[in-house]
Amino acid sequence: MSHPKIATLLLAASLPLLAGCGYSPGHRALTGGAIGAGAGAIIGGATGMGAGTGALIGAGAGALTGAATSHNQLNLGN
Repeated sequence: MSHPKIATLLLAASLPLLAGCGYSPGHRALTGGAIGAGAGAIIGGATGMGAGTGALIGAGAGALTGAATSHNQLNLGN
């Protein structure tokens, strides 16, 4: 499997984790985007895709997931 496909699969598998912060959709989109950018940069740098490209993809995926989910959809043990 090529590096971009591996990075995409890893990023897709991490989407539920990226939406775990905040109560309002706007806050969840911001925190999900920030967490996604960091994770995407690490994955992109490790796979040869490039840290910048990975950060952009991760930020978009995290922000969309954060905005599209509700804090009630995840049980974080609270």
